[in-house]
Amino acid sequence: MRIDRRRALALLGLGAASATATGANAAAKVSFNHGVASGDPSQDGVVIWTRLTPADPGAERASANYVVTTASGKRVQAGRVFTGPGRDFTAKVEISGLEPGRDYRYWFESGGVKSPVGRMRTLPNGHIDDLVLAVATCALWPGGYFNAYQAIADQPRVDAVIHLGDYIYEYGMDGFGGEIGAKIGRVVDPPTEILTLADYRRRHAQAKSDPMLQAAHARVPWIVVWDDHEVANDDWMGGAENHQPATEGPWSNRKAAALRAWYEWMPIRDPKPGQPFEAINRSFQFGDLASLIMLETRLTARDHQLDYATDLVVDGKPDPQGFMAKYMNPARTMMGPKQEAWLASELAASVHSGRRWQVLGNQVVMARVVMPDVSKKMTPEAYAQLMTSLPPDVRAIAAQAPAVSAANLPYDLDAWDGYPAARERVYEAFKAAHATPIVVSGDSHAFWANELYDASGANRVAAEFGAAGITSPGISDIFVGAPINEAFMERNAREVRFTDHGAKGFVLLTLTREAATVDLIAVSTVYAPKAEARVLKRFRVEPATAGVGAVTEIS
Repeated sequence: MRIDRRRALALLGLGAASATATGANAAAKVSFNHGVASGDPSQDGVVIWTRLTPADPGAERASANYVVTTASGKRVQAGRVFTGPGRDFTAKVEISGLEPGRDYRYWFESGGVKSPVGRMRTLPNGHIDDLVLAVATCALWPGGYFNAYQAIADQPRVDAVIHLGDYIYEYGMDGFGGEIGAKIGRVVDPPTEILTLADYRRRHAQAKSDPMLQAAHARVPWIVVWDDHEVANDDWMGGAENHQPATEGPWSNRKAAALRAWYEWMPIRDPKPGQPFEAINRSFQFGDLASLIMLETRLTARDHQLDYATDLVVDGKPDPQGFMAKYMNPARTMMGPKQEAWLASELAASVHSGRRWQVLGNQVVMARVVMPDVSKKMTPEAYAQLMTSLPPDVRAIAAQAPAVSAANLPYDLDAWDGYPAARERVYEAFKAAHATPIVVSGDSHAFWANELYDASGANRVAAEFGAAGITSPGISDIFVGAPINEAFMERNAREVRFTDHGAKGFVLLTLTREAATVDLIAVSTVYAPKAEARVLKRFRVEPATAGVGAVTEIS
């Protein structure tokens, strides 16, 4: 039986909001408690988003007018949008017919109530001199205040925000970051781990109730992708570390609920005909200067992560040979053959068009990072005291670090380091296209400035910059007092030029034809609702005949 796109999306509550109701009596009195947002910009349009919170909790429909003007105030488009409980009263409009490289304003109105005014910018077409992108990730509600989002909103220039996932977290107050939240009054809603569609909707609603996040959304269009916590920790194609089917039901049900809420609440185009929810890899062209290629490395094709506890130790004894056989298996994948081929095609097309830079929006760190051993950087007494201070579950994991480090094994098997053959295929695509790639990464709760080399070690193929969490605790927050940054730098001098596992903030990437300038911007605190933002480190990368030049610290 053939089901057309409108019918298929309607069955899942993701159809165009304007098609959910007709007639003047459909509207209910509403407020705009979650602000406005725009996203997925193109040369002639953008998606605008809001949530119509009805005054009547039992309302079946709500509607609002939307208005789009030029930056000078000239009205260019207007219309009406309808929504209802089928999509949690969220509303999206896919605006088209705009001019490329122009700033616009937009807002919604209903019953005399006006939403905040948002700013958006269409993608440029033709020659441009420069481009400024903010890169954000990992916003754990109980982990602290969203001061870094406010710092993004306060930047003198940002053309778009790239959000690399972990926009929400699935944990309850007894999970990750709960102790911090209890101290500073950041309690998650609902207070338990989220499993159902209603749960995920409430968690998204809470995130977008934050005025600092609203300010960042209203500032510029966002280009988004999920990571794992939008569903559950360390997820992959067939499950997740933090999902137990015996007590939490089928993985497919939880994933479907989480992704439905995500599409409802995020400023992104809904899936195209024939495209599964999980496939959101897509690209954006910024004039003749840069392509932004957004990857999906979680749900479409990722194989199950290896685990040292189960894959390195067999019958109570280390089995490094068996582990390496699994680790190096060329069949293991992060993206699958289809997306790998798509990436190669996008890289080649970008280079062929003459664009100087190919920016990869990617969820997890790509560099080779060997497990550090902080015990070698501390006195035996200090190290023993550190281990005693850790919770038992964390202590058990930390106890493996010296042996894993001595064996030159990766720090994070959930990152690209856990899929070396798949990573090498990405590097081969870089080289085949003669690309000048800048990889931006999230997930790790740390800042990174990395030089990426192929398996031979002779060819530098890309530069990578990892964004620290907006609030999510880093390793330095867990191993308090341990020389974490120094241990990482010393153990990983080949690819890691800089890292900081305690700072919170975002990456500001400025591209010109001559160079990429990268500011790692940190906020002074996340434990109070006001903070100062400063440039922690600044780096410069120049294009090279093959790949990119060295990652050079300039301040």
